[in-house]
Amino acid sequence: MALALAAYWLPGSLRYYNHFVWQALAFLDGQAAIVCPVACDRWFQDVYPLRDAAGNLTGQVLLPFPPLPAIVLLPFVALWGIATDQRAVSVVLGAVNVGLCWWALGRLPVGRAPRLATTIFFGFGTVAWYAASLGTTWFFAHVVAVTPLLLALGVALGGDRRFARDAEPAAADAQEDADPAPVIMVMGAAIRTSVREVADGLRAPLAFIDRRQFLAGLLFGMAATARLTIVFGAPFFMLVGSGGSLARRSVSAGLGAIIPVGLLLAYNLATTGEVFHPGYEYQYQLEAHGYAALGYNPDWAIEDIRYLPQNLGILFLSAPTILPANATGVFGDSGAALCAAAGAARGVFDPTCPIAVPKAIGMSIILTSPAFLLVIPALGRLRRSRLVAGAAMAVTAIAVVNLMHFSQGWVQFGYRFSNDFVVFALPLVALGMARRGGVGLLAAWLVGLSLAINFWGMTWGNVLGW
Repeated sequence: MALALAAYWLPGSLRYYNHFVWQALAFLDGQAAIVCPVACDRWFQDVYPLRDAAGNLTGQVLLPFPPLPAIVLLPFVALWGIATDQRAVSVVLGAVNVGLCWWALGRLPVGRAPRLATTIFFGFGTVAWYAASLGTTWFFAHVVAVTPLLLALGVALGGDRRFARDAEPAAADAQEDADPAPVIMVMGAAIRTSVREVADGLRAPLAFIDRRQFLAGLLFGMAATARLTIVFGAPFFMLVGSGGSLARRSVSAGLGAIIPVGLLLAYNLATTGEVFHPGYEYQYQLEAHGYAALGYNPDWAIEDIRYLPQNLGILFLSAPTILPANATGVFGDSGAALCAAAGAARGVFDPTCPIAVPKAIGMSIILTSPAFLLVIPALGRLRRSRLVAGAAMAVTAIAVVNLMHFSQGWVQFGYRFSNDFVVFALPLVALGMARRGGVGLLAAWLVGLSLAINFWGMTWGNVLGW
């Protein structure tokens, strides 16, 4: 945790985006609308301008983003006002997340070595490092969301009898193998009995609700009030946690989650008159018409299955630009004339004559965090392990929804939307290591390579002012 704090705090280029500080100031003034700073100049983009009854601009805007990051900043803004350093809060919270990762993984049936390696991978081998260190509006939201989500993960794992803290991986596998049927069949039987079980629970609702799983759901719902797509990770808390049955886990976690999510929808309704914030559609139309080079289509929906092919290409195939003419293009496009042809020596971090430059539209998650490949051995338990099935379903559901979104989070290093599902992927990485016998040569190589690539990306992000 201390190492993460030091690494995240390394000097970076100056960034201007601090929307949540302004939002916190508005909250402290008793309103949601923000008075446009600096005439709402280009440093204050991605906002929803308010108009009066005659259709004239009022000079006030709303943030379409969920408000938890602004709520987190409230005590700091109350002390320092607009001078609040949002990046400093992001760095500290990012370091706390690394500590929470170590704590949550301690509830898994894995040894200390896979637990430590997975924690190091999360802190320095994923784009969690870039997000925490950058701390601008969009990345700060990811950092804030990960905190309650890691807490929810630890609470759920710690309350599940199947994943006792002192269990050995082999013993856990044997216990899973003792199940009379694969998870999918067990779920089918559980769903058939859930209606009767819930009906029985209505006669004694307080006894039916599992308090620990309710807490896990509450924390999970809080995470969704920073990054809404996290809500699609709900299958994890249906399959993993305390309660003893699918119905009891699901109802307990669902009741906990619906409180913060319901408050978010009520907040949207109170501030915009709509349950789902219209600022997203407004911003979509602006970007779809303004960024033709990114492949946006204004005639498609903001979430559209037709965006899947190009976004899957970013998630899995996007690579850095090799031997570009320079590193000034925001899209990372290479020029026709190579600087090396003029006799200049190329450098790893030379913006005038680089060897390779990351692409601002995003880069393959496999290239930037190759240790994610360690989930593959864990997926061998997909049919029999509730934990593996729940984590895989959560990762897949969140990823698919994000991939249908028109934007994939540019300007960025790596693929920042992976922060939405990384918490659910971490148990799979740790279990994958454990199933291979611990941190062997392959795991060490993949984690080390992830760290090196993210250091490269962090450095380039600062060089380019991303």
